[in-house]
Amino acid sequence: MAGSDEWRCVAATVPPGQSATFRLERAGRTVHGFVVNHDGGYRAYVNCCPHVGTPLDLWPNEFFTEDGRALICSTHGAVFEPTTGRCTAGPCVGDRLTALPLVLEGETLVVRLPTETTAPPAGP
Repeated sequence: MAGSDEWRCVAATVPPGQSATFRLERAGRTVHGFVVNHDGGYRAYVNCCPHVGTPLDLWPNEFFTEDGRALICSTHGAVFEPTTGRCTAGPCVGDRLTALPLVLEGETLVVRLPTETTAPPAGP
């Protein structure tokens, strides 16, 4: 759905330990993002490492560490808490991934691009 500032997905298609990527657009601005399911809780983030702005997933849709306990930037090895987006190891310790608003409407995950005044940085 090109040009949409909203992404929808059936929650069951993102089981615990898995993720899904998406693209949001508004007024010619594109934001690449991803949703993760960590222990049954969903979070959405801009797919952009706070260290140098590269996407976290060198391999498409690969965000979790081997043990599934954290998210990892494949470029520089920065490690992030899945529930907060806070970097706990690597070159950007203390920084955070940019969160995107996510709601569960019935059985559907919905991510919406925030208004311009609070919009996240554009992803790659």
